[in-house]
Amino acid sequence: MSQKVTLIATAAMGLEAIVGKEVKALGYEDIQVENGRVVFTADVSAIPRANLWLRTADRVKLLVGKFKATTFDDLFEQTKALPWEKFITEDGEFPVVGKSVKSKLYSVPDCQAIVKKAIVERLKQKYGVASWLKETGAFYRVEIALHKDEALLTIDTSGSGLHKRGYRVGQGEAPLKETLAAALVQVTNWHPDQPFVDPFCGSGTIAIEAALIGQNIAPGFNREFASEEWDFIPQKVWDDAFQEAEDSANYDQPLNITGSDLDPSMIKIAKENAMEAGLGELITWKQMQVSDFMPRQENGYLISNPPYGERMGERESVEEMYRDLGTIMRDHPSWSLYILTSHEGFEKLYGKPATKKRKLFNGFIKTDYYQYFGKRSKDKSNTGKGFGFQK
Repeated sequence: MSQKVTLIATAAMGLEAIVGKEVKALGYEDIQVENGRVVFTADVSAIPRANLWLRTADRVKLLVGKFKATTFDDLFEQTKALPWEKFITEDGEFPVVGKSVKSKLYSVPDCQAIVKKAIVERLKQKYGVASWLKETGAFYRVEIALHKDEALLTIDTSGSGLHKRGYRVGQGEAPLKETLAAALVQVTNWHPDQPFVDPFCGSGTIAIEAALIGQNIAPGFNREFASEEWDFIPQKVWDDAFQEAEDSANYDQPLNITGSDLDPSMIKIAKENAMEAGLGELITWKQMQVSDFMPRQENGYLISNPPYGERMGERESVEEMYRDLGTIMRDHPSWSLYILTSHEGFEKLYGKPATKKRKLFNGFIKTDYYQYFGKRSKDKSNTGKGFGFQK
């Protein structure tokens, strides 16, 4: 019988339902969508699969135990009672990090020290070690999270956050996280055979994530994970997960994806990032301003995270860009448009109320995702590239 584990896919605020759908798409049924996380129980093979495939989750954590703790004695004894030896080897390195919200045990350093001591005692007892644990082996990042006196003890299976796909060699001043970029694409009805444009592409993240989705390439395929070193996950499970990712990729899927930006240095960075992602010439990159954008095809998708105009002196030019975009898109009703911005006057500047709005956070910035659904045209000829220049 293969070992069952409970996993927690952490998610940025507003993305929980999207992460839940992704977990379900991997074939896992026992799912609870909660604030900031998706909890699911699955076979141990879910650890490599979830890390490889979840595009919008921040991390995948292994749940070791949860219990109520209002005193340090409670915390110590109940932590020590958990089966840490099932996961952490005798020589495992296990730093403890923590957080506490609305709990009697509010001193995070004290909680971390107590959890560390309890795990050490448990492992020494189970492994028959008299003196100290070497901690020279595989890495297990333990977290004690206290919320309203409930202690949640997890081990991080991911290592670096899942937004670190391994392709970003360069970035702009305020880069969009890859996980959020993937979410912006996933909430749309875009299909890989339809034109896709990001006219404010910056370092290219949205266009690159769209290409990975379009060819069904696992976002974690080009990186490593902390749990690859863990003894309780057989090497064959990792090999099978990577093989599944390789077999599932559709490298022959043609794509019509274009990213453009006014800044030529960003186009250079976007090209380098796309090459690093293994997408080569699949994405077309152009240096141009949004007022020169002109769709040449029907039924396209414009998905973008334009400048918000939050810095001094930028607001007027940003508002002008929003107006230009609205004027251009008025003549292309078959196109669907999705814009992420913190500018509350976007709809007025664009000249039309959104079909739908979704509240999301870009880092710590509260934004709205304005969604305009196109009226699908029956013209499917769609030859040539997604857009050109105004004459």
